[in-house]
Amino acid sequence: MSHITLPTKSPVLTGKGWSAFIIALIVVGAVAPLLNLMVPEHSFFHLSDYAVGLIGKIMCYAILALAMDLIWGYTGILSLGHGLFFALGGYVMGMYLMRQIGADGNYKSDLPDFMVFLDWKTLPWHWTFSDSFIATLFLVVAVPGAVAFLFGYFAFRSRIKGVYFSIITQAMTFAAMLLFFRNETGVGGNNGFTDFKRILNIPIATQEMRMTLFVMTGVTLLGFFLFARWLVNSKFGRVLQAVRDAETRVMFSGYNPIGYKLTIWTISAMMCGVAGALYVPQVGIINPSEMSPANSIEIAIWAAVGGRASLIGPIIGAFIVNGAKSWLTVAYPEFWLYFLGALFIGVTLFLPNGVVGLVKKVMPFFKKDRASTVAKKSEPNASDEK
Repeated sequence: MSHITLPTKSPVLTGKGWSAFIIALIVVGAVAPLLNLMVPEHSFFHLSDYAVGLIGKIMCYAILALAMDLIWGYTGILSLGHGLFFALGGYVMGMYLMRQIGADGNYKSDLPDFMVFLDWKTLPWHWTFSDSFIATLFLVVAVPGAVAFLFGYFAFRSRIKGVYFSIITQAMTFAAMLLFFRNETGVGGNNGFTDFKRILNIPIATQEMRMTLFVMTGVTLLGFFLFARWLVNSKFGRVLQAVRDAETRVMFSGYNPIGYKLTIWTISAMMCGVAGALYVPQVGIINPSEMSPANSIEIAIWAAVGGRASLIGPIIGAFIVNGAKSWLTVAYPEFWLYFLGALFIGVTLFLPNGVVGLVKKVMPFFKKDRASTVAKKSEPNASDEK
């Protein structure tokens, strides 16, 4: 009688993986604060406030890329609307930060300045819980999650797939951007929210607060990475990959792909909302331009450059692309978009598995080359035999 051997469950991280994770946690939580707060500014080892802000912003983008990898790399659903979920989380946090200004605004009113300017007398209904930090933390994930769930429920039940799904998500984001541009929505119109002063009644423009937000962002990124590793290695993750590779066969095997796709779609949107909430206090502004279709396309580019279905790849891609962007937009601003387009085309044609795929190809070559060198050294020399 033959026995069926089931695949063993993979560990979340290997021994080397855990070592790298702990090192990254120490760097984010201890080394970076030490270099920024304790090391003198004239020292070579000092981490400047500019670097803290830039790296913190890119880490928010890395969370976005990780969320994109879960839905695109592991489920095969290309979303061009993740910028919406990112912006929704940012707007929820921005509403709280605007309420924290209090009467310190230009008009010395408890209402945000833009409402006073537009002659609003009271707060709109959707600002009801904006003065509560606990409620804000809940809404940061609940609002993007609810929007994603409602959209995904109807889209997946209608069997919308492939390029059609991508186009619809892009249209959804564009429509939301146009809505948020209107002053009647009560979210600041085209100017959005800015001039933040406090968070939890603590001044936001201090070096200590910037570093606190930096550490929180880094720890959140590492936590989401660990969560994503656990998720893709679970039975749920294996079903997602099966849906990506052969959805029809998954249905014949007795699984309903709709529930799996809807769940990972909602989880991915919630991760984007958290990234947006961490992004806004560090950058100091949120406006409807964050919902532009171009921003959502950039998220897909980060995942593609780093390497889809690898988790670490999209994080690397976010750092590579945005690091290049921060330099090019200053040195050669007119060439930035050309570089971005050329990068995406080049990766699509020559590096379908991204930077991580290239490294995996190159590493076996070096290992093989090193092994052959060792073998040659171990061979007896003809002159020695004589």
